[in-house]
Amino acid sequence: MEIKADMVMKLRNKTGLSMMECKKALTEAQGDIDKAEDILRKSMKGKLDSKGDKLSGEGRVGITVGPSSATMVELRCNTDFTAKNEMFVTLTEKCAQYGLSQPAGAFVSGGDAEAALQDLRIKTGETITLARAAHVAGGAGIIFGQYVHHDGKTAALIKAEGVTAEVLRQIGMHIVAASPTPKGVVATDIPADIVEKERNFRISQAMDSGKNKEIAEKIVEGGMRKFFEELALMEQVFVLDPTKKIKDLVGAGKIHGFWRWAVGESI
Repeated sequence: MEIKADMVMKLRNKTGLSMMECKKALTEAQGDIDKAEDILRKSMKGKLDSKGDKLSGEGRVGITVGPSSATMVELRCNTDFTAKNEMFVTLTEKCAQYGLSQPAGAFVSGGDAEAALQDLRIKTGETITLARAAHVAGGAGIIFGQYVHHDGKTAALIKAEGVTAEVLRQIGMHIVAASPTPKGVVATDIPADIVEKERNFRISQAMDSGKNKEIAEKIVEGGMRKFFEELALMEQVFVLDPTKKIKDLVGAGKIHGFWRWAVGESI
């Protein structure tokens, strides 16, 4: 049958693919636009999957807070242009929303979220992936705070109780901006490997200056207190008001945990 230009244009507007690709698919589908779209989805998916080794260094982090839980997702793509596209922003939100229906913990895309992801891969020709995703369960008295930086590349999710949403938003801003980046709510939450690495480094420095190991270890234990203050969130000086520490903002409330994600960081 004759494939008219308006049919090709309609399919192009739906898929974002070239006129040539759309005309070829319509010819194969004998003018059936829905069937042609399915043909393109299958054929282009194979081509896009072959690009799996292409660098996906751009993207966006998204957060969705539900009635009793929250999700955090990171989507990656090849270009900053796509990462800023409204369709990519909407896809990020869709994947985060989908996670609320999944069990607590890490999850992968599915349902409408997966279909939307595949469609955007076809339209952009980029390697778009759900790099990581987590569903965080709440509980009695638990509230979630969030902050996503204006460019969408860094975000923080906070799980707490007895703290207002506005204060948690400010703490989220702090977590995103603070240097050094907090590694735990309190000192005992800082990962053991980070603590051990710092302690061994300081001991080595002390011994290089002529101290024996026993003396070096005693000196270092005193110095580690400063290290804990720098990396424990509650002890950090609030970036928006240096006269306060984060624990002053929290007051009688409690922060149970926080997650800080940045696009492209190693997982």
